[in-house]
Amino acid sequence: MDWLDALQRLRDARTPAVVVTLAMVRGHAPRNGGAKLVVSPDAAFGTIGGGNLEATAVTRARTMLDSGAAEPELLTLTLSDKAVTEYGVQCCGGEVTLLLEPVRVVPSVAVFGLGHVGLELARILARQQLSLHLVDSRAEMLAPERLAPLADAVAQVHTHLAPVPEAVLREVPAGTHVLVMTHDHAEDLAIVDQALRTDGIGSIGLIGSRSKWARFRVRLLDAGHQEDALARVTTPIGLPGLAGKQPATIAVSVAASILELIEQSAPAGRPHPVVERAERDETP
Repeated sequence: MDWLDALQRLRDARTPAVVVTLAMVRGHAPRNGGAKLVVSPDAAFGTIGGGNLEATAVTRARTMLDSGAAEPELLTLTLSDKAVTEYGVQCCGGEVTLLLEPVRVVPSVAVFGLGHVGLELARILARQQLSLHLVDSRAEMLAPERLAPLADAVAQVHTHLAPVPEAVLREVPAGTHVLVMTHDHAEDLAIVDQALRTDGIGSIGLIGSRSKWARFRVRLLDAGHQEDALARVTTPIGLPGLAGKQPATIAVSVAASILELIEQSAPAGRPHPVVERAERDETP
């Protein structure tokens, strides 16, 4: 498989990878400069020449994947019978410099509810490298003219018109961060309930006041959820020091919070922090 096709398949499958490029060759080497190899956690595609050179590159690439490295690295190797490594001798006589570039999984965020706050939030998140899922049970909220401000989005924007919004949780990628802010508290409750029952959800954030969450807790416990499961829900959401209630202000607060969470959780799959958030509620 061509390295570029392999990389696209890995991105589509949300599998992290490292692109290894033979950036510089001095003297003799198995491949010319520009040769590429794509390394995933359990496979490799393409070749930079095989032997010690390639085995060393694959090992280093997988170390980067294990650590969640985000920055590229340079690795210089001497191909000489005097340079013995754990993979043996490769005596082409040259020296090569490899560029190892991590390709991280594109984060996924699902916004349930495209009311005033949801739309402002979508406008902010659309400027990020994300897979952005916008979900609403009301067709007018997802009308093309209403979403026109997202036309130049950097994010991959997916709209979901769903009479039963919680059903979309079965369609979003693994690791999706879920933000619940619909116009209807009954919808909010149903989405949170289903999110807690859905494997692979990255995090769950709920807009609302403490009294709203107190009511939800009782109903979720009655529905069979345990206390440790309810601890996965962050509510209220947003930055604790930003107290304004204008939709754009709330959206900035929530966006900053979720982007911080993405940065903290992406490398090496560390657990999401439980942070107390400022009270927010779109509906009374």
